Amino acid sequence: LNAIPGITCIQPHAAFYVFPEITATGLDGAELADRLLNEAGVCVLAGTAFGQVGRNHIRISYANSRANLTEALARIRGIVEPLVAARS
Repeated sequence: LNAIPGITCIQPHAAFYVFPEITATGLDGAELADRLLNEAGVCVLAGTAFGQVGRNHIRISYANSRANLTEALARIRGIVEPLVAARS
């Protein structure tokens, strides 16, 4: 995830999900979650499901196959990179 411009993610310890920060996209977690689902077919959870502190985050479960995760990351990159580039 950290290889995708605009996403910052701390490596999880003993978990099967990550909580990347997405402020650089210009969207909040709910807006990005909607775009990822509707435009890329990737389901993530808006960080606000965990309180307002998660407003600029999304939650991604990685309890899936490596092939599916690789595809999901490529799709996430396809949505996030243009958003970040447009803000530069």
